[in-house]
Formats: sequence, C-alpha cells, structure tokens
Amino acid sequence: MVTSRRGPPVSQTSILGGQQVAAELPLARRGDQLERFCCSICLDILKDPVTIGCGHSFCMICLKTHWDNEDERRIYSCPQCRMTFTPRPVLAKNIMFADLVEELKKTGHQADPADHCYAGPEDVACDVCTGRKLKALKSCLVCLASYCEKHLLPHFQSPPFKKHKLVEPSKKLQENICSHHNEVMMFYRTEQQCICYLCFVDEHKAAAERTERQRDLGLRRQTIQQRLQDRENDVKLLQQVVEVVNEKIFTELIRLVEKRSSDVKQQIGSQQETKVSRAKELQERLEQEINELKRKDDELKQLSNTEDHNQFLHNDPSLSPLRESAHSSSISIRPLRYFEDVTAAVLQVRGLLQDILSETKTKISQIVSQVDVLLPQPVPNTRADFLKYSQEITLDPNTANKHLLLSEGNRKVTVISEEQSYSNHPDRFNYLYQVLSRESLTGRCYWEVEWRGRGVEVAVAYKNISRAEDTYECIFGYNDKSWSLDCDKNSYSVFYNNLMTPVSGPPSSRVGVYLDHSAGVLSFYSVSDTMTLLHRVHTTFTQPLYAGVRVYCYGVTAEVCKLK
Repeated sequence: MVTSRRGPPVSQTSILGGQQVAAELPLARRGDQLERFCCSICLDILKDPVTIGCGHSFCMICLKTHWDNEDERRIYSCPQCRMTFTPRPVLAKNIMFADLVEELKKTGHQADPADHCYAGPEDVACDVCTGRKLKALKSCLVCLASYCEKHLLPHFQSPPFKKHKLVEPSKKLQENICSHHNEVMMFYRTEQQCICYLCFVDEHKAAAERTERQRDLGLRRQTIQQRLQDRENDVKLLQQVVEVVNEKIFTELIRLVEKRSSDVKQQIGSQQETKVSRAKELQERLEQEINELKRKDDELKQLSNTEDHNQFLHNDPSLSPLRESAHSSSISIRPLRYFEDVTAAVLQVRGLLQDILSETKTKISQIVSQVDVLLPQPVPNTRADFLKYSQEITLDPNTANKHLLLSEGNRKVTVISEEQSYSNHPDRFNYLYQVLSRESLTGRCYWEVEWRGRGVEVAVAYKNISRAEDTYECIFGYNDKSWSLDCDKNSYSVFYNNLMTPVSGPPSSRVGVYLDHSAGVLSFYSVSDTMTLLHRVHTTFTQPLYAGVRVYCYGVTAEVCKLK
C-alpha cells in the first residue's frame, strides 16, 4: 500500500487498463517540500499539472494516457482514489500548481533520494541507473535485469512488458533460467529437481514416445527373428540339395558316362560344378544374411534395453529401416522329391547309354539342365503388379449349396431362402453355404472378391475337402485341406486346421488373394485405394488349389471381380 499526504492509502496502479499491479510500489521518499508536487502515476515532478474533481493532481500527459486506456469502458477513474467520472472530464492546466512547480525548479529545492535508497554492497542494484545506482525493487526473468522503482514503471505502463515475469531482486537471475529453453525453472516434485516446464513436457513426451517406439521395436525383432528362422531352414534344405546333387544324381551319371566317353564325362562334370556352385553361392548369401540379421537383432536388443530416452530416440531403428534382402522375403527351394523325376530319367537312359551313347547324349544334357536351385519370383508390390497375375475365376454350380444363387456368369453368389434346382452331385456342399471354383489354381495367381452383408470367408482348398458331412471337417479353414480369411465389418481372422489367427488391417469390402503355388505362398490383402497385407502363409502345397467362398446368412453376397 502507498501512503500519500494527498489522499488515503492506495495501491500503485498501472496505466494499462487501470488494472491492479501485482507488486505494490511505494512512492519514492522525497523531501517534504517536493512530495507535494509529485504525480502519483509517474512519481516525478508534475508536468503541466491538472486537477480533477476529487481534488487529486497529475501530469496532464499521464492522466490522458491513463484515461485513453479506459475509453472502452467509458468510465473514467482517478488513479489515486478510484473516484469515477462520466463523461470524461475535460482537462485544463492548473496554473497555480504550474507556477509553484516552476518556482521550485528555479530555487533548486528538489531533494535527492535518501541514502538508504541507494544500493549497498549487499543489495541488488538497478541495471539501468547511471552513476550511483539505486536499489532494485524487482528483477525481470524475461529481461534478465533488475530495476529500481522509477525504471520499473515501463513494465506496468507499456503493453510489450505486460507478460514479463517479475520476482524479488536477485543477483543470480541466470541460475533460474533453463539453458535449453530460456524459461524460468521451477521445482517439480515428480522430477525431484528444478527444471522449466518445457523440459518437463519434453521429458514426458520422450517417455511416451519411448513406450511407442519400444512396441515397434518388439515387432521388428519378431520380424527379424522370423526371417532368421526362415533363412536357417533354407540353408538346411540347400545343404540337402547339395548332397542329393553330389551323391544321387551327378555321381551316378558320371559313373556311367566314364565307361563310354571322356568328353561326355567332362560335360556332365561341368554341369555338376555349375549347379553345386550355384547352390553353394546361394548358401553363402543366406549365411551372410543370417549373420546380418543376428547382428541387427543384437543391436535392437541393446537399444531396447537402453534407459536413456534421448539416446533411444536418436538411435531409433526407424531412421535406418531394415535393409531388404536382394531376394524375395522368403526363399523357396524345390523339395528333394523334385529330383525323383531326374533319377528316374537317368535310370531309363542308363541302358541306352551303354549301346547308343551318341543318340542319348543330348537327352541326358536336357534332363540334367532341369535340375536347378530355384529362387522364387519376388512378391508384387503394387496392385498393378498383382494384376499381371490376375486369374479369371468362375464358381462351380456342382459344388454350390442349394441355397446359393449363382449369377453374373457364375461369379456372384447370394444366400436365398429358396432351394435351387441343382442336381445331386458328390462335389456339392450339402450343409454349408459354400462353393468352390471351376478352375484349379497352380503357379502364380491373383483374384479379388467383393462382398456385402454381415460377413464372408474367402478361401482356397484342395478338391478332396469333405463335402456331404455336417461336421467341422467341411468348413473352410477347419481342416488341413483349406485356408480361409474370415471377413467381418470390423475385423479379420485367418483359419487353418481349426486354428484361428486374428489379424489387423483397414476394413474393406474387397479382399485380394495372391497365390504362388510352387513357392508355397498364400497372401490375403485388404483392397481400397491402396493394398494392405493382412496375412501371409508359407507352406508346401501338395495338390492344386481351388478358390472358395463361404457366406454366412440370407442376403449376404460375394462376387469374384473381373480384373481384365
């Protein structure tokens, strides 16, 4: 509070909208003679003094500025006693006060501040004062400076200083400022240290980001470990292939040919070396990739155990994603049974070689050339790539349940309450709303199914799947003869051999199916503006496959789309 001889005790007020100043500023202690002629707004000698209706006097410019900020409310108050005036009074210079002030200036009776107002060795001095410095009344955490009473006034009078943080005078302003964000530091109980609020927010953001990245890290490790296992299995299979090539095929050929012609022996030996070399070269590449995957897995494991958030985020593996193999994601090597044909052919020509070597030389070369270690074609990446393998598929009426209506050239199926006049057929599904395609599927194939209603299953199955029984053995995905994707409005699940695997992906009314029969790859996709892989199966198909559709209830439809 301020005690003035010209009025009751009041708080020093700001000229910014008449708002109360947070820190109460006592008027400077001047000599008794000078204090009578001080403006309570600027705390200096009156300049062009004006006197208003309550009797208080102010500098004309100070009072105008104060009232200009009250124009919006149209209620004008005395800065000292808060008496209000409506309308705004017209200000006129107080001639008597003006003459007295001028006389005081001429006689030089202006008093200097008392000695106790000046800063001593233990006090915080005003950073603006020149010469002998006054004591600082407040320190500003934005300006990083301390101010005496007079030089502090702009912080209450000028809008640019309105949001500055004022504290008690301090000689150690920099120690309270965060070196990273230049913000005031406070003590946070949860952190047990003084930090600024931006550091506090960043720390918690880093922890949340760490949790999210840790989850991604686990998924990446699972992917790497799966690929590692696949590559190790491929190496074992390659080793078996090398043994078969060395021991069962080329060794037998060489033994027979050695008796007849050295040039044939050289030819067969050359082909053997080529094939074994290719197999060993591929084996070496796979072993290199295995070592790389193990190294990457160790790096991710170490990063996962890192407690430093900043180091974790800085070394986040998303900045350097796992390098894709030069091959496809899974290498498929022809099983050993593929060499049985070659062995049979060798046995067939063995007798002929003994009599007519010249006539069988070409035939042997052709048979041997068929033996190879095969790398599968890469899985397509875009829908345009998939469409290159599009397969025209029609549904077989002889397999359709009698409550299934086929239309659109036997590409569309709808569940209806009336039975269709289908003839009896051993391939028909009698108890389930299922149907298979006419066409058998081998090689590389792609097709899409559009569905409407409660839900459907998009499947592939061997032709010898059970048909007539009212058992689970007939349902797509509930046996070892079929694989199915269950499509609901909000979820997907994959079924095989009565085992369910939940999968996630964007909901879509169109599903894409990609089959690489020889490589043992079956993939399901959610198709919209983009293609999203839902699930991929790696296995060995022992028979040709047939596309299948199962619909749940009346009104549900599914259509095999025309892609060409």
